[in-house]
Amino acid sequence: MNTAKEEVKLLLDQLPDECTLEDVQYHLYVVEKIHRGIERAKTEGTLSQDDVERKFSKWITQ
Repeated sequence: MNTAKEEVKLLLDQLPDECTLEDVQYHLYVVEKIHRGIERAKTEGTLSQDDVERKFSKWITQ
């Protein structure tokens, strides 16, 4: 697993040279959200596609 510093370096290398600080902040935010989601899925579990479709179908049919 990469350290935070290594991840930031990789991210910066992938962004275009003309990106803004706002672009960098946004991408860091997205990476952090992804990491939190993965950790949450590990600790709390996930739903199957069928379960999600059943839950959403209740909203759609109302």
